[in-house]
Order: sequence, then structure tokens, then C-alpha cells
Amino acid sequence: MTAGIPTLAAPRRALRFLTAGSVDDGKSTLIGRLLYDSRAILADQLDALNARGNGLDLALLTDGLEAEREQGITIDVAWRYFATRQRKFVIADAPGHEQYTRNMVTAAAGSDAAVVLVDITKLDLAARPLALLPQTRRHALLAQLLRVPAIVFAVNKLDAVADPAAAFAAVSGALQAFAAEAGIVPAGIVPVSALRGDNVALPLPEGAAGWAAWYDGPSLLQLLEQLPNAEEPAHGAFSLPVQYVAKPAGTGTGEQARVFWGRVADGRVAAGDEVQVFPSGQRARIVALRRAGALAAEALAGQSAGLVLDRQLDVSRGDWLVTPGHLQPVQRFEATLAWLDEEAAQPGRRYLVRHGHRWLPARIADVRHRLDIHTLQPQPAGTLAVNEIGRVSVELQQPLPLAPYAANRSAGALIVVDPASHRTSGALLVERGEPAA
Repeated sequence: MTAGIPTLAAPRRALRFLTAGSVDDGKSTLIGRLLYDSRAILADQLDALNARGNGLDLALLTDGLEAEREQGITIDVAWRYFATRQRKFVIADAPGHEQYTRNMVTAAAGSDAAVVLVDITKLDLAARPLALLPQTRRHALLAQLLRVPAIVFAVNKLDAVADPAAAFAAVSGALQAFAAEAGIVPAGIVPVSALRGDNVALPLPEGAAGWAAWYDGPSLLQLLEQLPNAEEPAHGAFSLPVQYVAKPAGTGTGEQARVFWGRVADGRVAAGDEVQVFPSGQRARIVALRRAGALAAEALAGQSAGLVLDRQLDVSRGDWLVTPGHLQPVQRFEATLAWLDEEAAQPGRRYLVRHGHRWLPARIADVRHRLDIHTLQPQPAGTLAVNEIGRVSVELQQPLPLAPYAANRSAGALIVVDPASHRTSGALLVERGEPAA
């Protein structure tokens, strides 16, 4: 460690979680209940809600767009923040409608946990096997594909069924069967009533009467307080996508020394380390490391840092700085594709992809299969329609430093954009790549 320069440990981040599930399952009401019971609502917000004269509609705390308030639905992702004595939280309220699945994918990509709501009043409780709603299955599968570390199922509206204990047991069994088939290990299955606030933020008193007298597990908030953050690998090889290049004065390495800023994707980096630049392949050594405007001894995965190199290299936004030999240039790869556009994914058609901070032309070489969300089995497919998930082969115009998404969420994820309409068309999760010649 350099004398006088502190080594900064990675702080424990707030837990970032999203609510997902089918439309009208109660996602916005659940978040409003969490905010209300944790006293994270300002007095003027409560006054505005009460002034509407329709009682306290907690869903309005997250439905901020005029169209959302008029239709009573969530369209865009709403972000809210609150804290308890044990933890800080960042909540993403994702839409339940199929046409807004792209917004749910955006929220899931950076989340530590997903709370998938299940509206028990929409299910045929007498059916065996009990069938879950398609959007419940789709959102859970997307959360798993996006490697959201913890998936929690919240069975909502238990107060609206005649025999809540039997109903919850049936739904819990169906969720466990689906999770086992999909390879999901649930972090918990919790019964709640978002409207009444039962078992959401506040734990039920011991021996409580009513629908939850048979439940002795944690409340939803108690469970969330115990979940770990998604940990980027802070040991081993280092990688950083360059977001910004600055030329500050007074860095200690000359007036024109450039600083390459970005968020460390994985590993750790320190002054004196050798790095390799992608796509050029050139190598250099780090002579200074900056964090939050001050010199630092090292930076860990998840932290933003500025690197000063020992020689002038052509490095721009979109390039990567990595441990030599860590990532290999890939021009053709196989990936899981979650398609989000109304216009189907067509093999042979050219799209734009974003990897890190670089935009690049690419084409879908072929569609191998699509996933049937009901049977979870691959089905033959020549294209992928909106909200379908499948396996595809992709060819890039130029090589990129890719890694399997399961091992590196930053290097293994790409966004697909339609170059004509500029719509976000899909999310690519790299499975394996062919090294570029």
C-alpha cells in the first residue's frame, strides 16, 4: 500500500429490489404500504393523497405519470427510496403489462432481489395442478436469466379468500414446483395483504387472530432486511469499461496526464498493476488511481475509479481496461435473448448492440429455439416475438471483450436496439463465445 494513501473497503450498498408480476397483482400498493409503514412518506404527500377524497390509495405514491393515475396501471419503472434501522433500500416498481416487459428487464438488470407478487384471487384454487399466471412465470424466469441473486414470492390478497391457510399452501406448492423445474431457489414465499398491510412491513403479533394466525414466518420487510447484496467479484482479474476520459491538472503525473474513469466491473485494481486495453490490445501500467477526486491505493468491484497510465495510449469511451489475458475478443457468440419489441427478431437483420459504453452493429445469425414459459422446454423457432425468450447466435461487426453472463454481469450483457426506430428491442445474455481470429 502506498504510504499516506488510504485503502478503501467496499461499503455495503443499499439493497436494490424490484417488484414484478402480473398486472393488478398489487405491486404499487405493496410499495406504498412499505413506504407508509416505514414512515418514508412526507407530510405533504399524505395531504395530497387524502385531498383526493377517495381514501388513502397507496398505489398513487409510485404511479407518477398522468396516464398511470388515469388508468390505474404502472407504465414506467418508478424508483423509491426508504430506510429502516437495519438497512437502506432502493425499490423499482416494474410494470405488469406484457407490452412493458422491457421496463421490467431494465429494473431487474441492476437489482439485488426481485419480489414477484402472486394475486391469489386470480388463480383457480380448486385446480390440480394449480396453474400460475403466465406473467408471474415470465417475470420470475427473466429475473433468473438476469441473475438477480434473490427471488422472493409474495402471495398477495390472502384476506380476500375463504380459507387462507389452505389457499396459501396450494399456491406455495405450485410456486415451489415451478421454481424447482426452472432451477430457481426462492429466497422466501411470504403471505401478505398489501392493502391492509398484513405481514408487509410490520411483523404479525404473536397469536394474531385472522387470516395470518397460522403463519409464524418473517414479514416481507424482515426477509428483505436479511438478504445480501449482489456481490461483484472483488478478487481476481480486473475489468473496467471506460465511461469518461478527463485531462485534469495536478494529478502528480504531469499537467496533461489523462484519467480514464469508469465503474470497476470485477476484481480489484491498484497503482502499479499492468492493464490491457480493448480493442487495441496495447498494455500499460497504472501510475495513479483516483477515487472521488482523491488519490487511492486501490479500487474494488462496484466502485468508480479513475486510472492514470504510465504512457499515452489511444483510449476512448467504450474501450475496456482489463488484467492482461482476462477477457478475449469475441466476434460470434451464443446468447439467451429476451425479445422486447413488437416487431419480431429476424435472423439476418442488422441491429445495434450496446456493450458497456460501446455501440456496435451486429446481426442475429440464427434463432436456435425459444423457451415455452408453460413447460420450460425449448421449442423450435425461426424468429422471436415480443416477450419471448430464446437462444440465438449473434455476429458482431468488430470483436468485443465478452464473457459468459453467469461469470460477469458487465462483460456478458448487451442491449439490442433497432437502428431505424431506436427502440430498445432486446437483452442479450452471453452463454459462450468463439474467440476472434
